[in-house]
Amino acid sequence: MLLYRALMTLFAAKELASRLRARDGQAVCERLGRVAPIDHHPRIWLHAASNGELISARPVIDALLAQGRSLLITVNTDSARQMAESWQLSNCDVLLAPVDLPGPTSRVLRNWGITAHITLESDLWPIRILKTPGPVLVLGGRLTERSAKGWARFDRLVRQVMARVSYLSAQDSASAQRFAHAGLPKAAMGPVFDLKALYTPPTDQPDPALAKTFQRENTWLAASTHEGEDDTILAAHKAALTERPALKLILAPRHPRRAAEIAQMIRDHGLTCAQRSKGDNPAQAQVYLADTLGEMHLWYRLAGVTFVAGSLTDRGGHTPYEPVAFGSAILHGPDTGNFSSAYDRLAAANAAVCTPEATALSQALIALNTVEKQAQRGQAARHVLHQDTDLNGLMRDIIRTLDA
Repeated sequence: MLLYRALMTLFAAKELASRLRARDGQAVCERLGRVAPIDHHPRIWLHAASNGELISARPVIDALLAQGRSLLITVNTDSARQMAESWQLSNCDVLLAPVDLPGPTSRVLRNWGITAHITLESDLWPIRILKTPGPVLVLGGRLTERSAKGWARFDRLVRQVMARVSYLSAQDSASAQRFAHAGLPKAAMGPVFDLKALYTPPTDQPDPALAKTFQRENTWLAASTHEGEDDTILAAHKAALTERPALKLILAPRHPRRAAEIAQMIRDHGLTCAQRSKGDNPAQAQVYLADTLGEMHLWYRLAGVTFVAGSLTDRGGHTPYEPVAFGSAILHGPDTGNFSSAYDRLAAANAAVCTPEATALSQALIALNTVEKQAQRGQAARHVLHQDTDLNGLMRDIIRTLDA
C-alpha cells in the first residue's frame, strides 16, 4: 500500500500542477474532493473513466434513476464530464473523480453520502474500493494479461481489493479467469456481460448539407485516431483515391487538441482539408477533419466503412460496437486487446478486415466500393457481435447487490 500511495501521490501532483497552470480551480477542488452538494441525501457513486465507458453505462444510469436512486457520476476527462452534464439528468451530479488518496476519497464518501460504488471495466482504484462503506460493483470488468502482470507486483493490495468487490460481471471469459486468479470471491462473480453491446445510437441526424456532401457509399471514417496513426490513414486515403477519386475521408481524432498538427499533416500529403471546428465547407475537400466532441455518431451515420482506430499503435483498439450499430463495414489495425473477444469473433466470421499498414488499408477501401459490399460486411459484423445481453437480468443482479 505504501508503494501504491507513493505512486499515486506523484500522479496527483502532476495532475494538480497541470490544472493549476491552466487556472482551473474548479477541477483542482474536484480532484481533491473539496466539492460538496447542497443537500445531503444518500447517493450511489458511479465512475466511468471517459466517453466510451460513460456511453456504455447510460442504460444502467437510466435504470437506476428510474428507481428513484440518486447518483454521483465521476469521470477522468473533461470531455466525459461535458457529455454527462449535457444529458441533464435529474437526481444526478457530475464531477471529475478525486485522486485515489485517502483524504480526497474520504471527503467524497462523507460529503456526498455514498452508500455504494459502481465502477466500469478496468478503472479499479484501490483506496476508493477499500473505503466505500457499502457494496462495490464492477460492470464489464476487463483485466488484460499485461495488466494482470502489473497487478502481480501489488499482490497483497490486489487481493484486499478483490475481497471487497461484491459483484463483478467480466467483459470476457479470459478477464473473468484473471479476476478469479487475483482473488475475486466466487460468490461475487457474475455472468460475462459486455456493456458496450447495449449501445443504442442517438436519434439525431446529420444536417442535410452534410448528408448531401457525404454519400455513404463514397465515405469512410477513421474513428478516434491517436498520434502515430494519422499518417498511415492519410497515406492509405491518398492511395485509394487513384482508384476511387470520389472517396471522402472523415478523420475524427480522439483528442481534438491535435487538430492543427493533423491539418498540417493532411496538407503535407497533398490532400485538401476542411475543418469542422472552423465551420469549413467540406464539399470540395478530400479530408474532413472532424475535430469536435460528441458528434461521432453523426460520422458513423455518414460512413459506409469505418476504420476503428487505437489499433495501429499500442492502445488496444476502440469499440467495434458503435460503428456496427450503424451498419458500417469494419476495418481495424492489429492491436485490439481492449476488445479481444469481439474482434476474435469478427475475425472468425470474416466479418471485419485487419489492415496493419497503409497498403492493406487502401486495398480494403478499394475493394469495399459499393453499397452492397459495405452492407454485407456491416450486417455480418452486427450478427456476429449480437449477444444475449439482457439489461433486465443485469439490473436484477445490480439491485440485489445494492440492497443486500
